[in-house]
Amino acid sequence: MTSAGETPVRVGVFGLLGSGNLGNDGSLEAVLGYLRAEHPEAVVDALCGGPEAVTARFGIPATRLHWNRGEYRTASRAGAIAAKGLGKLVDAFRTAAWVRRHDVVIVPGMGVLEATLPLRPWGFPYALFLLCASGRLLRTRVALVGVGAAAIGNRPTRTLVRWSARLAAYRSYRDAPSRDAMRAMGVDTARDAVHPDLAFSLPTPPAGAPSGPPGLVCVGVMDFHGGNDDRARAEEIHRRYLDGTIRFVRALVEDGRPVRLLTGDACDAPVVAAILGAVDSPLVTASEAASLADLMKETAAADTVVATRYHNLICALKVGTPTLALGYAAKSDALMAQMGLDAYCHPAREVDADRLLDQFRALEKQSAELRQTLSERNLVITQQLAQHFAALTAALFPTTAHPHTHAHAYREAP
Repeated sequence: MTSAGETPVRVGVFGLLGSGNLGNDGSLEAVLGYLRAEHPEAVVDALCGGPEAVTARFGIPATRLHWNRGEYRTASRAGAIAAKGLGKLVDAFRTAAWVRRHDVVIVPGMGVLEATLPLRPWGFPYALFLLCASGRLLRTRVALVGVGAAAIGNRPTRTLVRWSARLAAYRSYRDAPSRDAMRAMGVDTARDAVHPDLAFSLPTPPAGAPSGPPGLVCVGVMDFHGGNDDRARAEEIHRRYLDGTIRFVRALVEDGRPVRLLTGDACDAPVVAAILGAVDSPLVTASEAASLADLMKETAAADTVVATRYHNLICALKVGTPTLALGYAAKSDALMAQMGLDAYCHPAREVDADRLLDQFRALEKQSAELRQTLSERNLVITQQLAQHFAALTAALFPTTAHPHTHAHAYREAP
């Protein structure tokens, strides 16, 4: 606790938070839970995509990430293009002014060092670079905590991501492939930790929560169009993904199985609508989950889960429900391997409904054994995250942990 006369530590959280992505907000919730448990004296606020939503849900002050409110809309008119250009300049000063007010800034989880989904370099990668550069210049510790990373083909995006990582004071990753990707990009990762995703630290729904109808299958869907390097084939990839998912849901319904459609971002709603329109059956319903806690309750009620979004998978695995991943990136494969379910992965880019159904049936035959495996893996993950949070305290809050061992947590760029 802060002693009399001592200034409370000022902590900022940064990212595309409050913008409709349940995984991002779940990562923030996990970090806020850690801060409230271990550093209740900390004064916390956010620089984020949806400040109103963050303040309403989490009760912390929040500032809009971008000066230009049309930052993530495609600019075509001259006025809109000029506003975007001006916004980049204004954001440099706004970000520095915000960083200056803090002792520590935490980027909580999220795939901030990857481009596995469509991404423009002058959007979030530029914003992250401004944050990390400001931290270095102003001697504010910027921590990338439990983040995801992946190889990036686009050179401007890769350069911004590489320098963001180099300028950060602290880095840890949610899986080994993320650390490997940053090392391949030229970042010295020798002191960077790997630990389970932050969302695994969120509370699990209490045992005895209501179960769903017998045989319930949760199918987590996504507005999937491939990654940053797939823009030319985006519609083809989306059509194949949607058609394969519809065929799979239809086959489940023909077997009499109730299906619950899950999402992880507001942008997934059209996919749900397309499936409901194509499979006209009372057996198919759509969840209105608004948080990872809601998703955990949904997946806990199911016999089996088939999901695309990374944090849909985490919610299902955390509550111990046998899960099949429709994966679109290495992070999904790494997560499934970590949980002992690496045999149950299917590529989202090339959904084959018949093969998916075969994998689903094989998964269900092993249900009892897999539930036991997941229970054991979750116990290990709980211990690993406790160790990580202790290391995070030592690195970012040295006066409250080991004041002599970690007196200089700031890391010079390699």
